[in-house]
Amino acid sequence: MSPACALCTEAGGEVLWQAPWLRVVHANEPDYPGWLRVIPTAHAAELTDLPPTARHALWAVLEAAERVLREVMQPDKVNLASLGNHVPHVHWHMIARYRDDRHFPDSVWAAPRRPQAAQHPQRASRAQQLTAALQTALQPWANGSQA
Repeated sequence: MSPACALCTEAGGEVLWQAPWLRVVHANEPDYPGWLRVIPTAHAAELTDLPPTARHALWAVLEAAERVLREVMQPDKVNLASLGNHVPHVHWHMIARYRDDRHFPDSVWAAPRRPQAAQHPQRASRAQQLTAALQTALQPWANGSQA
C-alpha cells in the first residue's frame, strides 16, 4: 500500500465485489452505466510487478467480469483498458460501449462526438443487476488470489 496512491487509499468507485486481494467497482460515470474498474489491492505500478499467480488470477477475474458485463449490459462492444498514467496502480477499466454513446466509436477519453448521451433507462436498470451477477460469477476467487 502506498499512502500517496488514490487506489490504495480509496475504493475507486462503488464496490460491487471484493476479495482480500482485488475489488471490482462501478465507476459511476453517468454517460456509461456499464463502466467497471478491476483493482488489485496490492500496490504495483505495472502488471509485471505482480507475482505470476496474482497476474493469472487477475486475468481470470477480468474474463469472468467481462462475461457478466456482456450478459447483463448487452453492449455493442466492451473496451478494456489499463493505463495508469494518472494513477500508477495496476487497474483495468472495463466499459460497456454502445453505438449511440457520447464517444463511440472513439475512446471515452476522446472529445465527445455527441453533446449528450442517449437516454436509455434500461441500461441504468441493467447496471443495477451487475452486483448480483458479479457476486455469483466471481465467487471462486473470493477467498484468495487463485480459484
